[in-house]
Formats: sequence, C-alpha cells, structure tokens
Amino acid sequence: MRESRIAMLQMMPIFGGVSASTLDYLLENATIIDANRGDYFFQEDDLDNSIYILELGRVAIFRSWKSELYMLRELGAGDCFGEMALMDCKPRSAAVRALEACRAIRITAAQLAELYEVDHQQYLLIYMNLGREVCRRLNDADSRLLQDRFSFEASGKAKPDHAQRNQQKC
Repeated sequence: MRESRIAMLQMMPIFGGVSASTLDYLLENATIIDANRGDYFFQEDDLDNSIYILELGRVAIFRSWKSELYMLRELGAGDCFGEMALMDCKPRSAAVRALEACRAIRITAAQLAELYEVDHQQYLLIYMNLGREVCRRLNDADSRLLQDRFSFEASGKAKPDHAQRNQQKC
C-alpha cells in the first residue's frame, strides 16, 4: 500500500521531483482520514495547518458570503487541499466537504518542519511546488473571473456580484 501511495504522490505537481525516500518519511507519520459523503474535512475559519492529499473520492470547496454558502470548485483523487494554511498560517479560508466516500492523506506543518531537519533541500522543493500550485490556482481563478466578466458584459446584462459569478449556491 505504501508503494502505491508513493507512486500517486510522485505524480502530483506538489511532490514533483521529491524522492521516494522523502515521501516514505512523510507517509510514516501521516494520518489517513476516511470521510463519508457529507462529512467535512474542515470548516471555514478552522485553525489547522495541514495539507490533505485526496487518495479516493471527490470533495467540494465551499466559502460563505453574506450568510450563504457557495461552492468554489470540486477536486478528485490525486488533488490536494488545505495548502494555503501551510503557507499563510491563517485560519482556513474555505470549507471542504466530501461529495462521496473519500480517503485522504493528512500531512501537518509539524511533519514538514521535521523533514526540514532531515533534508532541507527536499523540504524547500515541496514548498516551492506548493507555491507553484497556489499560483496555478490563482491564475485559474483570475481567468474564470475575467471570462465571467466579459461574458456578462457581452450579454448586456447587469454584472452580478462576485459571489454569483460561476458559483453554485448550496
């Protein structure tokens, strides 16, 4: 099982170039989280600094605005979530709920700090990859906002507020 997890992690952008021995080291103390459909991995504003790697299933990322909950995106097996909390040391900016039975690998900031003591180059590689992933997601969000803005302007309709753009209300 550990070898298949290492192989899966090596296929992910955030672990690109990371050695199998480093991934094995991280998995040694990682927690495996099983969630049923409808369960939350965490809620918006929770204090936590862990990243989750989705091994099985699908999740939805939700954010509240004006007392309403809006879905931002869906993620599937092989995706990660919670990476912002590792980087910005702030409360969770969104909630993550299982859309079906899920299994995720949870790696804490403390585990990554331990990796720094063992192999700082591998630690830095992971954080560099995390930064790239956050930038990719920001670029994707910017593109969706721009596309929505121009599609609404072209239609001649009034521009919706930010929470209505490309979001599903829950």
